[in-house]
Amino acid sequence: MPKLQGFEFWRTTLKGARYVVAPMVDQSELAWRLLSRRHGAELCYTPMLHAQVFVRDPNYRRENLYNEACPEDRPLIAQFCANDPEVFVKAALLAQDYCDAIDLNLGCPQMIAKRGHYGAFLQEEWNLLEKMLTLANEKISVPLTCKIRVFSEIEKTVEYAKMLEKAGCQLLTVHGRTKEQKGAMTGIASWEHIKAVRKAVNIPVFANGNIQHLSDVQRCMDETGVHGVMSAEGNLHNPALFEGSSPPVWEMAEEYLEVVQQYPCSLSYVRAHLFKLWHHTLQIYQELREELAKVKTLSGMAEVNRQLKQRCQEEMAKGGDGRKSVNGLPFPHWICQPYVRPVPKEPGSENGQPKPQTKVTCVKRALEDSDGTTEFLSKNKQKKKARNPHKNFNLEQKPKYIRCEQCGNPKGNKCVFSLCRGCCKKAAYKATADCPGHGLLFKTKQERALKLKSEEAQRAANGESAVQAGGEPVA
Repeated sequence: MPKLQGFEFWRTTLKGARYVVAPMVDQSELAWRLLSRRHGAELCYTPMLHAQVFVRDPNYRRENLYNEACPEDRPLIAQFCANDPEVFVKAALLAQDYCDAIDLNLGCPQMIAKRGHYGAFLQEEWNLLEKMLTLANEKISVPLTCKIRVFSEIEKTVEYAKMLEKAGCQLLTVHGRTKEQKGAMTGIASWEHIKAVRKAVNIPVFANGNIQHLSDVQRCMDETGVHGVMSAEGNLHNPALFEGSSPPVWEMAEEYLEVVQQYPCSLSYVRAHLFKLWHHTLQIYQELREELAKVKTLSGMAEVNRQLKQRCQEEMAKGGDGRKSVNGLPFPHWICQPYVRPVPKEPGSENGQPKPQTKVTCVKRALEDSDGTTEFLSKNKQKKKARNPHKNFNLEQKPKYIRCEQCGNPKGNKCVFSLCRGCCKKAAYKATADCPGHGLLFKTKQERALKLKSEEAQRAANGESAVQAGGEPVA
C-alpha cells in the first residue's frame, strides 16, 4: 500500500490535527504528551532525538521511543536531528514502526546544534537537505515532515520551503523566527513569513510562534491560513491551553504527577515541568523554589505542591488579588498563564527617542579570592561547599595534571601512550596494542582470537569437534 502524502496524510493519519504540541528536548516526554492530549492537544511530537545515537545505542532507542509506545499517544511524529543522509535513513527505519511520521529538525537554534551541525544551522545547505529528504522518502514507509525557522527575507524563506516540498516533505511546520532570535533576543515571530509559505506550497503547514492563549490559535489560523498551530512555551506554562481553560497551577501539577506515576520518566523532567507551571507563584514563595530544587522523590514534589496550594488558598481567603504581587499578569499568579519575555529594545533608542551613542566596555567579574572562603564563592560553589565541606577551590593548591599530547585533556597517569582515554583508545586500536592503564586490551584480544582459531583448525585437522576436543568424534 503506497504511503499517504500531503493533505491526504494530514486528514487521514493525523485526523486533521490543528492543535499541536511541539517537540521539546527533555520536556515533551510521554507523560507530558498524555497530559496535553487530555486537555485538547490533537497531535504530539517526541522530543528531538539524535539520529546517530539512535542508530548506535539500543538503550537510547528503548528509553526514548520504544518503551513509550502506547495507543493513547497517537498520532505521534518522531523528530530527529541529523546531518548525514545515510544515518538519517537508518534512524528513520528503526523508528517508523513506532510513529506516524518522521520529522527532520531544521529549527533548533541552540549552541549545541551549532556545534553538532544540525537544526537551523543546516538551513543554508540546500543540496544536503535535498539529498537527505529524497533518500529518506524513497526508503521509509511513513511520511516525512520538516520543522524550520525562517530567513530574514520572505522570498528566500518561500524558496526554502518549496525546495523542501519538492524533495519529499509532506507537512511543514514554520517557526516564524530566525535562528538568531533566541534567549533575550527572541522577540515576536513573523506571521507574515508563515503566511507567504502557506500560499506558496501545496502541502499542509503548521505555524509556530506567539501562541500563548487559545484566542491566539484562531487568530493565527485566520491571519496566516495555516492548517494547524504548534505551541511550545505556551503549552509548558499551561497544558490546558488548547481547551481554552486556565486552571490553578496546583491542579495541573497534581494531574501531571499522577500521569508520571503510571508512565515514569526522569525526575529532572518532572522538576523542569513544575518550575514552568509554578513560574509566577515561585516569584512570591521563594522558599518553595528552594524546596523544589532539593527534593528527590515524586512524593516529595507532591508535598511541595500541597504546600504551594495551601499558601495560595490562604492568600485567596484573605482577599488577595494575586496580580499585584507579580507585575503585569492578566490573572492571579496561581492561575496557569504564559510567561511573556520582555521585547528586546531597539539599539540606539529609548522610549522612541534617539539615544546618544556611548562606548560599551566589557567588564569581567572579579576573580574569587584564591583562599576559597565562602564569602567570595559563587552560589554554585557555595552549594558544592555545603555538600562537601572539605572541597578545596584554591587553584594554587590543586594538583597539576599533565595534558594529553593530542587534545589537551588530562592524560591517564598510567597510559602507555601518554594520552587521555579517548585519544588512547584510537591509538591503541590503530596500533593493535594494549594499555593496561585505561583497561584497553586490543592486542590481547587479537592474540586470544588467533589462538582460538588455531586450536579450532588443529581440532578440525585431527577430526575432532570444537565441542568434543579429545573425546568421541561427532557423528
